[in-house]
Amino acid sequence: MGVSGLADFRDEVGHSGPVCVRGGGTRWELGGPPAGGSREVRAPTGVVAFDPAEMTVVVGAGTPLADLAGALAEHRQEVALEGPPGATVGGVLAVGRSSLRRPRIGAVRDALLQADCVGADGALFTAGGPTVKNVTGYDLCRLLVGSLGTLALIGQVILRTWPSPERVLWMQGSATPEAVRDMCFRPSSALWDGQRVSVCLEGYDGDVEAEAAALGSHLGLEVAAAAPALPPHRSRWTGRLPEGCILEVGTGVVHGPVEVEAGIPGPGVVTLAARIRTGQRTRASPSLRSSAWVDSSAWLTQFQLGGPSAISRL
Repeated sequence: MGVSGLADFRDEVGHSGPVCVRGGGTRWELGGPPAGGSREVRAPTGVVAFDPAEMTVVVGAGTPLADLAGALAEHRQEVALEGPPGATVGGVLAVGRSSLRRPRIGAVRDALLQADCVGADGALFTAGGPTVKNVTGYDLCRLLVGSLGTLALIGQVILRTWPSPERVLWMQGSATPEAVRDMCFRPSSALWDGQRVSVCLEGYDGDVEAEAAALGSHLGLEVAAAAPALPPHRSRWTGRLPEGCILEVGTGVVHGPVEVEAGIPGPGVVTLAARIRTGQRTRASPSLRSSAWVDSSAWLTQFQLGGPSAISRL
């Protein structure tokens, strides 16, 4: 793939007309349907380069997650990307949903180091850098994650990898998340339905076995075959857990049987957002008085809305 693959992807996207990238289609319903008459294109596929010592991998955005996982598993490494069967790397990044193991391996946006994309003007550009400690320029990678392809179309990415744990074990029982947290060292995930807790332990086999024995003897937790089945809809923690919902402890994500409408932002949030869009300075915070912040916000708004190409989504 490499440069030639990205160049072909850029040419396929073109400079005019609505266009969207088709991944695995596993979460195609999110964000609404593409604009009428949108052309569907495919992102480049394949693992371009993998450096186990540096723990980074260069991969095409159209690569299925299963193919990437297989290539990394040979070196006992993994990435913080998870999705339904058939999901692609670019699709998971565009949706931006983090794994249940987020407390251990981090959020999706933390895994993306660099992205080579096609912008609204039909030209290739690069966001981020190839190293973990890259601090040059604006952090556009975090904006791209979860943007559903509305800011740019991702062609190729550099991802951060993690060592795969020797063992992963789920346990369930009638205990509180606080009690589990006091007995475990950084569990990979903790789920709470208001009565029962599900906890994921991972790491070296001996460590996992010792924590599992402690949870079993002191809290009565039992080994589970897998993570519990989650309701289909997601919302944010509001201070209460409705019946039938499951809370991701530590992340504030609530899985429920019905979709919960987002709350209406307060007048202060609305005013601040309006000032940022129009490039006005604010007296609320010294950090927002920076001309660089205002300029970058105005540039991003122009980038999203401007240009001859009406990009739909990934």
